[in-house]
This record gives sequence, structure tokens and C-alpha cells, in this order.
Amino acid sequence: MTDVRSMIGTHDIVLITIDTLRFDVARDALARGQTPNFAAVLPGGVWEERHSPGSFTYAAHHAFFAGFLPTPIGPGRHPRPFAVAFPGSETTTETTCVLDAPEIVSGLAWLGYHTVCVGGVGFFNKLTPLGSTLPNLFAESHWSPELGVTDPRSTENQVALIDRIMSGLPRDRRVFLFLNISAVHQPNRFYLEGATHDTIESHAEALAYVDRQLPRLFAALQRRGPSLVIACSDHGTAYGEDGYQGHRLAHEVVWTVPYAEFLLPESSK
Repeated sequence: MTDVRSMIGTHDIVLITIDTLRFDVARDALARGQTPNFAAVLPGGVWEERHSPGSFTYAAHHAFFAGFLPTPIGPGRHPRPFAVAFPGSETTTETTCVLDAPEIVSGLAWLGYHTVCVGGVGFFNKLTPLGSTLPNLFAESHWSPELGVTDPRSTENQVALIDRIMSGLPRDRRVFLFLNISAVHQPNRFYLEGATHDTIESHAEALAYVDRQLPRLFAALQRRGPSLVIACSDHGTAYGEDGYQGHRLAHEVVWTVPYAEFLLPESSK
């Protein structure tokens, strides 16, 4: 278990959600060598299998921002890296960063962190009151169609934006960065040559595209100092399993997600 409490104030905190990414797809893409940049940073070179607290983006992220990240699949009480204070919590320990706040975003802000949201899917688009609920938690939030699900270069655009944001912030100001990667979410057919509809294969090719953008993202983070990175999916999605399509439903491929915590050291450059 990462001692998150000891890192507050000295490390940037980065939460990356790869929207809709299935655990089995992430695991198999890693085994096939499609995601070498993830392989280089994942503890033990593998994704951890976990259960999401929600079956679609809005529900899952509300839980995440309250400190309820995907739960290890094994039985037991599993300590959490972040929590908001409430009586009777059985999953906070001496390593948990417990925040006396309604959610972790404002809690980290009260500890001096500058909070930044780079949105992806529609729940972060700020075009409606619903699409503004989550990004409005942050001091700084960004969304445009170029960052969303319909742009085949969305992750490149998100990373370029983060590079500019991070370069413009004082290095002694700690940052909580939230990145919602939209590329794996449907439509993802344009990542598989010749595909006319979304499939589990195009889902995997979208993840491979995301992986190719990681070196620039990690370099932007490491120029500022050390970072604690939590990378996970918010939920999976079905491609016909047992007759199901999509998500916001109770199926194993929807509830089971990849998860990782890792440290990025400060760059020596």
C-alpha cells in the first residue's frame, strides 16, 4: 500500500482515468506488447484487477472523488489511498490521506494544491449543468471537441494541453491533475484500419494509441518534480457478451477494471 499521507505537499497527485477500458483488454494488450509505455511503469509490469464502484462514468467518478477508487477483487477490507472524513470508515489507515472535505478535489486544494481537470467524455464537457458538475469541482478545468470522443487525436490533444498547463505553473506549487482519457470510449473504430463499427479489437487498438502518447505526458509531469500517479478505468463495456452491449449494466466485463499506482521521479534534465 502506497503511503500517500507522507507524500502530500511534496508530490504532485495525478489521477488518470482511461474511460471505458476493460480489464481483460488492458491485460491482453499488455501481454501482446501493445502497451510498452504502460508496461514500463506498472508495478511488476502488470495491471491490477479491481472492481469499479460504478458502472458508468458519472457514478464512478463521483465515487472516485469521494475517495472510493476501484476496489481490489480479493475479500477483505482494503485500505484506501485517499478518503474524506466520515465516522465509521473501516478502510482508512495511517497511510491514507484523509481530507476533511466533501471530496478530495477541494480537500487537496485546501492543502495548497492547484486542481486541474482535463476532461474527455461528455460528463466533463461543461456544455450543460450535468456536464459541469464534475469539472466545477476544480480550480481549472478544460474541455473542447478536440479532447472528446469524436476526435481520433484526442489523447494527443489532451497531452499537449497538459504540457502547456504544467509548463506555465510554478514548480513549487503542488498540483492535483485529473485526466479523463476519452479515446477508448466509443466510437473507437477509427483506431482499427478498415473497421466499420466498434469491436473489442478496436477497443484494444485505441488503448495502444493512448499508450503511444504517454512519453510526452510523463515528461511534462517529471519536469515539475515527483508525482504519485493513479491510473485506472472507471468501468468497462460489453461487446455482445451474454447479449449485452455497452455499460451502465451489471456484467463482469463492466465491473472489472485495470488499476495501478506508481511514482514518477523528478526529471534530472
